[in-house]
Amino acid sequence: MPAPRKHSTAVPRQTLPSHGEYTTTKRKKTTSKMKKLGNLPQLLQQENSPNAFNNETDLCSLIDLEFKREIGKILKELREDMTSNADALRKELENIRRSQEKLGNSFAEMQTELRAVKTRMNNAEERISDVEDRTMEITQTGQQTENQIKKQESSIRDLWDNIKWANLYKIGIPEGVEKDKGMENIFEEIIAGIFPNLKDTEFRIQKAQRAPHKLNPNRPTPRHIIIKMAKLMIRRGS
Repeated sequence: MPAPRKHSTAVPRQTLPSHGEYTTTKRKKTTSKMKKLGNLPQLLQQENSPNAFNNETDLCSLIDLEFKREIGKILKELREDMTSNADALRKELENIRRSQEKLGNSFAEMQTELRAVKTRMNNAEERISDVEDRTMEITQTGQQTENQIKKQESSIRDLWDNIKWANLYKIGIPEGVEKDKGMENIFEEIIAGIFPNLKDTEFRIQKAQRAPHKLNPNRPTPRHIIIKMAKLMIRRGS
Protein backbone atom coordinates (compact mmCIF):
# COMPACT_ATOMS: atom_id res chain seq x y z
CA MET A 1 0.00 0.00 0.00
CA PRO A 2 1.25 3.32 -0.75
CA ALA A 3 2.06 5.53 2.22
CA PRO A 4 -0.64 8.04 3.04
CA ARG A 5 0.07 11.63 2.26
CA LYS A 6 0.36 14.13 4.98
CA HIS A 7 -2.03 17.04 4.67
CA SER A 8 -0.29 20.34 5.36
CA THR A 9 -2.08 23.51 6.37
CA ALA A 10 -1.01 26.45 4.37
CA VAL A 11 -0.24 29.56 6.49
CA PRO A 12 -0.76 32.78 4.65
CA ARG A 13 2.43 34.75 4.47
CA GLN A 14 2.28 38.24 5.91
CA THR A 15 3.85 40.87 3.87
CA LEU A 16 5.79 43.56 5.88
CA PRO A 17 5.63 47.08 4.62
CA SER A 18 8.67 48.45 2.99
CA HIS A 19 10.81 51.21 4.50
CA GLY A 20 9.30 53.82 2.27
CA GLU A 21 5.76 52.80 3.09
CA TYR A 22 6.55 52.80 6.83
CA THR A 23 8.02 56.29 6.69
CA THR A 24 5.06 57.60 4.77
CA THR A 25 2.59 56.02 7.19
CA LYS A 26 4.42 57.45 10.21
CA ARG A 27 4.53 60.92 8.66
CA LYS A 28 0.80 60.77 7.98
CA LYS A 29 0.04 59.72 11.56
CA THR A 30 2.24 62.49 12.98
CA THR A 31 0.67 65.09 10.72
CA SER A 32 -2.80 63.89 11.71
CA LYS A 33 -1.96 64.15 15.39
CA MET A 34 -0.47 67.61 15.06
CA LYS A 35 -3.54 68.83 13.20
CA LYS A 36 -5.66 67.75 16.11
CA LEU A 37 -3.77 70.03 18.51
CA GLY A 38 -5.74 73.08 19.64
CA ASN A 39 -2.84 75.53 19.58
CA LEU A 40 -1.55 75.10 15.99
CA PRO A 41 0.37 78.05 14.64
CA GLN A 42 -1.50 80.56 12.57
CA LEU A 43 0.79 79.80 9.68
CA LEU A 44 -0.98 76.46 9.27
CA GLN A 45 -4.30 78.26 8.71
CA GLN A 46 -3.17 80.96 6.29
CA GLU A 47 -4.17 80.64 2.64
CA ASN A 48 -0.67 81.17 1.32
CA SER A 49 0.75 78.39 3.49
CA PRO A 50 1.11 74.89 2.04
CA ASN A 51 -1.46 72.37 3.17
CA ALA A 52 1.23 69.96 4.33
CA PHE A 53 4.85 70.12 5.26
CA ASN A 54 7.53 68.37 3.43
CA ASN A 55 8.84 66.56 6.42
CA GLU A 56 8.47 66.06 10.13
CA THR A 57 11.56 68.15 10.96
CA ASP A 58 10.04 71.34 9.57
CA LEU A 59 6.89 70.77 11.57
CA CYS A 60 8.80 70.17 14.81
CA SER A 61 10.95 73.21 14.18
CA LEU A 62 7.88 75.36 13.63
CA ILE A 63 6.20 74.04 16.75
CA ASP A 64 9.33 74.62 18.79
CA LEU A 65 9.58 78.20 17.49
CA GLU A 66 5.97 78.96 18.29
CA PHE A 67 6.37 77.34 21.70
CA LYS A 68 9.34 79.54 22.41
CA ARG A 69 7.40 82.57 21.24
CA GLU A 70 4.49 81.70 23.48
CA ILE A 71 6.81 81.07 26.39
CA GLY A 72 8.49 84.40 25.66
CA LYS A 73 5.12 86.16 25.61
CA ILE A 74 4.10 84.50 28.85
CA LEU A 75 7.39 85.39 30.49
CA LYS A 76 7.09 88.96 29.21
CA GLU A 77 3.56 89.23 30.59
CA LEU A 78 4.74 87.75 33.87
CA ARG A 79 7.59 90.24 34.02
CA GLU A 80 5.20 93.10 33.27
CA ASP A 81 2.76 91.85 35.88
CA MET A 82 5.55 91.40 38.39
CA THR A 83 6.88 94.88 37.60
CA SER A 84 3.41 96.36 37.93
CA ASN A 85 2.78 94.46 41.14
CA ALA A 86 6.19 95.48 42.44
CA ASP A 87 5.44 99.14 41.66
CA ALA A 88 2.06 98.88 43.35
CA LEU A 89 3.65 97.11 46.30
CA ARG A 90 6.34 99.80 46.56
CA LYS A 91 3.67 102.51 46.49
CA GLU A 92 1.66 100.67 49.10
CA LEU A 93 4.75 100.23 51.26
CA GLU A 94 5.56 103.92 50.84
CA ASN A 95 2.03 104.83 51.90
CA ILE A 96 2.32 102.50 54.87
CA ARG A 97 5.68 104.05 55.78
CA ARG A 98 4.21 107.56 55.57
CA SER A 99 1.25 106.47 57.64
CA GLN A 100 3.61 104.99 60.20
CA GLU A 101 5.60 108.23 60.26
CA LYS A 102 2.39 110.21 60.78
CA LEU A 103 1.32 107.83 63.52
CA GLY A 104 4.77 108.09 65.08
CA ASN A 105 4.63 111.88 64.96
CA SER A 106 1.11 111.88 66.37
CA PHE A 107 2.18 109.50 69.12
CA ALA A 108 5.19 111.68 69.93
CA GLU A 109 2.94 114.76 70.05
CA MET A 110 0.50 112.94 72.30
CA GLN A 111 3.36 111.92 74.60
CA THR A 112 4.59 115.52 74.69
CA GLU A 113 1.10 116.80 75.47
CA LEU A 114 0.64 114.15 78.15
CA ARG A 115 3.95 115.10 79.74
CA ALA A 116 2.95 118.77 79.64
CA VAL A 117 -0.45 117.97 81.17
CA LYS A 118 1.22 115.84 83.84
CA THR A 119 3.64 118.67 84.60
CA ARG A 120 0.77 121.15 84.86
CA MET A 121 -1.13 118.76 87.11
CA ASN A 122 1.91 118.32 89.35
CA ASN A 123 2.39 122.08 89.51
CA ALA A 124 -1.30 122.56 90.27
CA GLU A 125 -1.12 119.92 93.01
CA GLU A 126 1.93 121.61 94.47
CA ARG A 127 0.19 124.99 94.39
CA ILE A 128 -2.93 123.49 95.95
CA SER A 129 -0.78 121.89 98.65
CA ASP A 130 0.97 125.22 99.24
CA VAL A 131 -2.38 127.01 99.42
CA GLU A 132 -3.70 124.41 101.85
CA ASP A 133 -0.59 124.74 104.01
CA ARG A 134 -0.84 128.51 103.85
CA THR A 135 -4.54 128.36 104.68
CA MET A 136 -3.78 126.13 107.65
CA GLU A 137 -1.06 128.52 108.77
CA ILE A 138 -3.40 131.48 108.36
CA THR A 139 -6.11 129.61 110.25
CA GLN A 140 -3.72 128.75 113.05
CA THR A 141 -2.35 132.29 113.05
CA GLY A 142 -5.88 133.66 113.03
CA GLN A 143 -6.82 131.40 115.91
CA GLN A 144 -3.72 132.46 117.80
CA THR A 145 -4.43 136.09 116.98
CA GLU A 146 -8.02 135.69 118.11
CA ASN A 147 -6.84 134.09 121.34
CA GLN A 148 -4.34 136.88 121.82
CA ILE A 149 -7.03 139.47 121.12
CA LYS A 150 -9.35 137.82 123.60
CA LYS A 151 -6.53 137.69 126.12
CA GLN A 152 -5.68 141.32 125.51
CA GLU A 153 -9.34 142.30 125.73
CA SER A 154 -9.58 140.46 129.01
CA SER A 155 -6.44 142.20 130.24
CA ILE A 156 -7.79 145.54 129.07
CA ARG A 157 -11.10 144.88 130.80
CA ASP A 158 -9.28 143.95 133.97
CA LEU A 159 -7.10 147.02 133.68
CA TRP A 160 -10.09 149.19 132.92
CA ASP A 161 -11.99 147.74 135.82
CA ASN A 162 -9.05 148.46 138.06
CA ILE A 163 -8.79 151.98 136.74
CA LYS A 164 -12.50 152.60 136.74
CA TRP A 165 -13.43 151.12 140.05
CA ALA A 166 -10.25 151.25 142.08
CA ASN A 167 -8.48 154.46 141.02
CA LEU A 168 -9.66 158.04 141.05
CA TYR A 169 -7.83 160.94 139.51
CA LYS A 170 -8.08 164.32 141.12
CA ILE A 171 -7.07 167.22 138.95
CA GLY A 172 -6.48 170.83 139.88
CA ILE A 173 -6.00 170.43 143.61
CA PRO A 174 -3.30 172.84 144.76
CA GLU A 175 -0.04 171.45 146.02
CA GLY A 176 0.17 170.94 149.79
CA VAL A 177 -3.58 170.89 150.51
CA GLU A 178 -3.47 167.18 151.30
CA LYS A 179 -1.04 167.89 154.09
CA ASP A 180 -3.47 170.22 155.83
CA LYS A 181 -6.78 168.35 155.25
CA GLY A 182 -5.68 164.85 154.45
CA MET A 183 -6.56 162.84 151.37
CA GLU A 184 -9.64 161.22 152.87
CA ASN A 185 -11.23 164.54 153.76
CA ILE A 186 -10.47 165.97 150.34
CA PHE A 187 -12.00 162.88 148.70
CA GLU A 188 -15.14 163.08 150.85
CA GLU A 189 -15.58 166.76 150.02
CA ILE A 190 -15.27 166.05 146.30
CA ILE A 191 -17.73 163.11 146.43
CA ALA A 192 -20.21 165.14 148.46
CA GLY A 193 -20.01 167.97 145.93
CA ILE A 194 -20.39 165.78 142.87
CA PHE A 195 -22.59 162.95 144.22
CA PRO A 196 -24.71 164.32 147.05
CA ASN A 197 -26.57 161.05 147.48
CA LEU A 198 -23.28 159.29 148.29
CA LYS A 199 -22.17 161.68 151.02
CA ASP A 200 -23.12 159.23 153.75
CA THR A 201 -21.39 156.30 152.01
CA GLU A 202 -18.21 155.07 153.57
CA PHE A 203 -15.33 154.71 151.14
CA ARG A 204 -12.13 152.91 151.92
CA ILE A 205 -9.02 154.51 150.54
CA GLN A 206 -6.16 152.06 150.06
CA LYS A 207 -3.58 154.53 148.85
CA ALA A 208 -3.37 158.15 147.72
CA GLN A 209 -0.45 159.96 146.13
CA ARG A 210 0.58 162.66 143.73
CA ALA A 211 1.64 161.77 140.20
CA PRO A 212 4.34 162.14 139.23
CA HIS A 213 5.83 161.42 142.58
CA LYS A 214 8.65 163.98 142.22
CA LEU A 215 7.69 167.63 142.19
CA ASN A 216 8.82 169.70 139.24
CA PRO A 217 9.13 173.38 140.19
CA ASN A 218 8.68 174.44 136.58
CA ARG A 219 5.36 172.57 136.22
CA PRO A 220 2.64 175.17 135.55
CA THR A 221 -0.19 173.07 136.99
CA PRO A 222 -0.42 171.08 140.20
CA ARG A 223 0.24 167.37 140.06
CA HIS A 224 -2.68 164.97 139.84
CA ILE A 225 -3.80 163.07 142.87
CA ILE A 226 -4.38 159.35 142.37
CA ILE A 227 -6.53 157.71 144.99
CA LYS A 228 -6.57 153.94 144.92
CA MET A 229 -9.71 152.54 146.41
CA ALA A 230 -10.08 149.13 147.93
CA LYS A 231 -11.15 146.75 145.15
CA LEU A 232 -14.85 146.00 145.28
CA MET A 233 -16.49 143.15 143.43
CA ILE A 234 -19.48 144.60 141.63
CA ARG A 235 -22.09 142.18 140.45
CA ARG A 236 -23.63 143.28 137.16
CA GLY A 237 -27.20 142.29 136.54
CA SER A 238 -27.84 139.87 133.71
